[in-house]
Amino acid sequence: MMVSALIERELSAETFPIRDGVFVAVVGPSGAGKDTVIGYARARFAEETRLEFVRRVITRPSDAASEDHDTLAEAAFVEAEADGAFAVSWEAHGLRYGIPADVDWSVANGHVAVANVSRAIIPVLRERYANLAIVEITASPEVLAERLAMRGRESRGEVLARLARSANVTLSGPGVTSIDNSGPRETAGERFAELLRKAMAFSNMSGLI
Repeated sequence: MMVSALIERELSAETFPIRDGVFVAVVGPSGAGKDTVIGYARARFAEETRLEFVRRVITRPSDAASEDHDTLAEAAFVEAEADGAFAVSWEAHGLRYGIPADVDWSVANGHVAVANVSRAIIPVLRERYANLAIVEITASPEVLAERLAMRGRESRGEVLARLARSANVTLSGPGVTSIDNSGPRETAGERFAELLRKAMAFSNMSGLI
């Protein structure tokens, strides 16, 4: 917590937007396979030190069926948030999510940070990072419904309601790339990998300016 707070103090308001590196925001509806695509890229670039795959903090216990994340109880999360432990944070589906503050240091030092985030915080990210790449992972409605049902976390009615909410959300603005993950994960994974290669090339050039 102390390290994160120090980073936040060093990055004063005059520092924003943070430059040199690239923040890759992975967004999309539940069931689209965001974690699957990110996991594919993580394995693909296991030896790549310029890439940082951000580990989120969530007020939900970690289990084998969900992403590998750090867990905080609600009260502890609120306290950490107040202490500046997160670069960005948000609430969704009754849970709190946070991106650790040290991601700012990574981007400021020319790295490419990859994180699964909510589409609702894109405006905040645009203000915080000069070089923001938004990757929207999508899938057909049939595939989304099947994947959500397989999780077994929600009733059929809740699944349908979640899909309806997702259908009403559209992304606009610069730097948005859409990747369809309805088929084999390798297909979407390789498209995502190519985008990360371009982000790393861009961050290398940005650091020379």
